Amino acid sequence: MPMPQPDVIVVGGGLHGCSAALHLSMRGVKVLVLEKDHIGRHASGVNAGGVRQLGRHVAEVPLTVASMALWHGIRDLVDDDCGFESHGQVKVAENEAELASCQARADQLRALGFTHEEVVDQAELRRLVPAIAEHCVGALMSRRDGAAIPYRTTFAFKRKAESLGARFLEGVTVGRIVRNGKAWTVETADGARHSAPVLVNCAGAWADRIAAQMGEPVPLEVIAPMLMITARMPPFIKPVVGAAGRTLSFKQFPNGTVLIGGGLLGRAYRDENWTDLDFANVTTNARTVWDLFPIMRGATIVRSWAGIEARMPDEIPVIGPSSTEEGVFHAFGFSAHGFQLGPIVGRITADLITKGGTDLPIDPFRIQRFRQTAAAA
Repeated sequence: MPMPQPDVIVVGGGLHGCSAALHLSMRGVKVLVLEKDHIGRHASGVNAGGVRQLGRHVAEVPLTVASMALWHGIRDLVDDDCGFESHGQVKVAENEAELASCQARADQLRALGFTHEEVVDQAELRRLVPAIAEHCVGALMSRRDGAAIPYRTTFAFKRKAESLGARFLEGVTVGRIVRNGKAWTVETADGARHSAPVLVNCAGAWADRIAAQMGEPVPLEVIAPMLMITARMPPFIKPVVGAAGRTLSFKQFPNGTVLIGGGLLGRAYRDENWTDLDFANVTTNARTVWDLFPIMRGATIVRSWAGIEARMPDEIPVIGPSSTEEGVFHAFGFSAHGFQLGPIVGRITADLITKGGTDLPIDPFRIQRFRQTAAAA
């Protein structure tokens, strides 16, 4: 029996693709998701899992605040708590100059009407994170932030979307995309053809190739953020910890293992579909943890890895309609901080497709900003 023709084809089965599929399916839209590997194979399944409003680019702040509201009701949305825990996130200041920069950031957001970031002094930092090194003088904090389990989250969105009628085809690589009348036809490497009036580009580190077929080349950089995890340790920390002057994302799971990341990069080979670690950067991350958490000096690192991700030159994503083709929408280039935005970007994508607009400010993320940059150059 032939499968019904979808209303929307989503290219990419990461969190943003699964979230778009879910929010569209909730509105009765028939969705087909095409994924070249398996769901959550790259950035969405292997990131640090930070559910973070803290330290966002100012353009992302309205989106991150809206997404946090969805995170705090995540079980209602996807029938799974996704391992989400909200113990706050802190960005530690190691000296007075860093603390002053934290205060300037909090003041900047407050002037824009946002109050979720606050500066805490050394005593409050010590209460929140007793294991922090004595030299740290305070922190910038967002108390409703936290962390979740990336792979579990991505699959929760997929399962809920499937329960509402979305279809997922895995192991199918998208090749040529052509318009046939009012529909887009997507040809895959296995010789299949899939058609729908609407196409959504959530292809992550491969999304520039989709955009190029739409006549919208973008300067996407392929990166490989690295992570490492320790053997189990006695519980010693609840919030997620970053650093004001260094690269760090540091958290302990309920089972005692400690995850160390923050965006230091390995090497990505997207055509070969694999990554390689840069052990000099692994050492840098380990040194940061050594300095900030004396308790970690006897920890055992049991595994390190890297996923493939897309980074844009301005380090904010592409979200919104195509500037050249009707019926095409983009959501990619989250530059190693897209996990927390997943729930709201799926909703925004569904808004754009079903309503023709959204109530959130997405103009800074439009794809044509790169055409304007190229013209200026």
